[in-house]
Amino acid sequence: MTDKTIREKLHETALKAPLSSGVYLWRNDQDTVIYVGKAKNLKNRLSSYFSGQVSIKTRLLISHAVSIEYITTTNEYEALLLENNLIKKYNPRYNICLKDGKSYPVLRITNEDFPKIFKTRRIMQDGSKYFGPFPDVNALDTFIETIFKLYPVRHCRTLRKRDTPCLYYHMNQCKAPCCNKISKDSYNNYIGEIAGLLEGKGEETVAKLTEQMKAAAKELNFEKAARLRDGIKALMIMQNQNVVESFDSDDRDYIAYWSEGELVSFTVLKVRGGKLLGRENYRVESLNDDEDLIGEFMAVFYDDPLTIPPTVYIPPTSEYAHIAKWLQEEKSSTAEIILVMTEHSRQSSVISHQQENPELISTLPRDIAALQMAKQNAHEDIVRRLRDRGDMPAMEELKDKLGLDVLPVRIEGFDIAHIGGKWPVASLISFYNGNPDKKNYRYFRLKTTDGLIDDFASMKEAVSRRYSRLVNDQLDLPDLILIDGGIGQVNAVESILQTLGLDIPVAGLAKRDEEIYLPGNSTPICLPKRSDGLRLLQRVRDETHRFATSRNQNLRTKENVDSIFLQLPGIGDARARKLQIQFTTLENLANAEESAIAQCIHVRGQEAAAILLAAKDLNKKREEKKTLQKMSLGNAGTTKEKAAEAKYIEDLASLALVAQDQAVANEPPEYD
Repeated sequence: MTDKTIREKLHETALKAPLSSGVYLWRNDQDTVIYVGKAKNLKNRLSSYFSGQVSIKTRLLISHAVSIEYITTTNEYEALLLENNLIKKYNPRYNICLKDGKSYPVLRITNEDFPKIFKTRRIMQDGSKYFGPFPDVNALDTFIETIFKLYPVRHCRTLRKRDTPCLYYHMNQCKAPCCNKISKDSYNNYIGEIAGLLEGKGEETVAKLTEQMKAAAKELNFEKAARLRDGIKALMIMQNQNVVESFDSDDRDYIAYWSEGELVSFTVLKVRGGKLLGRENYRVESLNDDEDLIGEFMAVFYDDPLTIPPTVYIPPTSEYAHIAKWLQEEKSSTAEIILVMTEHSRQSSVISHQQENPELISTLPRDIAALQMAKQNAHEDIVRRLRDRGDMPAMEELKDKLGLDVLPVRIEGFDIAHIGGKWPVASLISFYNGNPDKKNYRYFRLKTTDGLIDDFASMKEAVSRRYSRLVNDQLDLPDLILIDGGIGQVNAVESILQTLGLDIPVAGLAKRDEEIYLPGNSTPICLPKRSDGLRLLQRVRDETHRFATSRNQNLRTKENVDSIFLQLPGIGDARARKLQIQFTTLENLANAEESAIAQCIHVRGQEAAAILLAAKDLNKKREEKKTLQKMSLGNAGTTKEKAAEAKYIEDLASLALVAQDQAVANEPPEYD
């Protein structure tokens, strides 16, 4: 293998890395770790090694490396701690400049009648409470500063009895326990609230700060609002439990998995001496039900009893009793198996038999975060496996079950998102070789159905615009079009394709029972739950949902933020703000007198008349749109099919309200 081939392989690994934070390890031809680095964005950081001019050290690193491995983390500060642990473990050759021997600071609450709160790097066994460690020193400093503004606790290093209080008392930042101006119980109530905040119980404090920030911004006191904003960020960081390093010195394993069809990836996080020292991925193929996967894996993984730690944390499984018995009888192990419960899994029936032993169930934020971190890494490994093999089994199954002439190498999916007919958006996503092809994502601002609830017409418009352009530009057509919906939506799309003279296979995936519909056939195709083909269609469908709802949310946010008065002639930010204060709504402005408008924004009568005329016209258009929306809503309940469509719209609305902005890295273009 030539150097050029090795470099291309390394570059390809970098381009396929996830966008999340994490730690990466470079290995040489002897499988020795030669460099450990951290990244806020793994893909961007690793790609930077192969772009532009690089330093001599970077060229040297690449010349000695043959592979790159990475471990994703929940956030950046966990990546910092994990990097620190791995450097100490592997002593990499190219990490010499990073070894300064410093430990990360912690927050200490002293063991006194009137405790003091401060940052330190020394841990003393004197009964004090410690929280951390915290790699982000600036965030910790901001947090401490915020605490002193919120709670009147002492600032002095040593508490001495005084006759008169210090300046902090007169600034309302201390209750002066040195002068007996506060009782011990009252003071320790403040300390309890601060400790609760650090233990993840400070939601009320965060809500209080958020209200203060909004009030400051409304009063145009942006300096105060920015300070409160930074305080909230610091508080949120401090509330997160640290899963990379803790003060517990016990040994434990966290095991999680992710499955796609017959492919299963397991991730084991090994915590030794209270520190996460590494992650191990294991790839298997299994047709067992999900409930049996953990037990099957542990039976192989813990073949040697000496490798079993005192505690093993796993997700909920009905096989718990069998696993515990196997460890005890077959391996003579006293290890405890702890089920990690999230809010969702607590409702699961698989743990009902464990209710008599609550000590074997963990709901600690630390354990939940650690297991989620393991699951995230397992998911990322599955993504790499699917990408490497091209998901050929899924495409072959779809070709057979749907009667396609060719493999569905290029699949394009459509979805519609709107809220009661407003902000209608159609999303187009593309899968190539069974994996997302994000550079070919598109979205459409729908024109013919703005203000109306008609998903059939919306789908027709999106499909017509998409494939008219492909035909006109003589571009390649997809091998399969997937519609989120039933036979009605499929037939609507098929009619458009026939009008365009195109012969592209169309399929619809109905959400309720995961049934597949083909044009002109009301009898659906039902694939097994663990079918590779069904899984691929579900991935396409779910991605269209995500993309459509995030785009719809952006439009709603933009309209809610931008003032309607900015659409009037001659109105900028300053004048819009004055009109907003004076008239509140566009309707009030449209019914106002010219003189009132002229006086409000200090313009001549002729300009005020033009603004009033434009306001009346804009208000009329808004009222007409509202009327159309009411009519379309009224028609939605006339038949069973329309009722189903209304439920579909309600689901979309619910998704849009909670969807996070997960736009792809390169913003996709909007079609004209």
